[in-house]
Amino acid sequence: MKMYILVRDDIPLGFAMVAVAHASLAGYLKFKDSPEVAAWLAGPFYKAVCKVNAKEFENAKAVADHLILTESALGQQEVAIVFKPRDEWPKMFKFLRLYKEAPVVPAVV
Repeated sequence: MKMYILVRDDIPLGFAMVAVAHASLAGYLKFKDSPEVAAWLAGPFYKAVCKVNAKEFENAKAVADHLILTESALGQQEVAIVFKPRDEWPKMFKFLRLYKEAPVVPAVV
């Protein structure tokens, strides 16, 4: 069982971090009475956070059982989308990029 959280790649990092926190809780609250969430909570409750472009974000909206999050500080812009946990995911999810920042390389002085 895995919950996916997709974050738009044009969202500044600070807002993206807040969006992921909100998405995790909002997704749980929206779907908490479903058998899938009960199975997910029984463990291990995996989450995948992916950075997506605008087209990938729009395509993901076609997948059932999701919740879109907006950010008031960005004029109610859509920033993330969270999906109810499940075992099987549409093929497109296999190709999404995990959200990770580039490693910081110390400057040579």
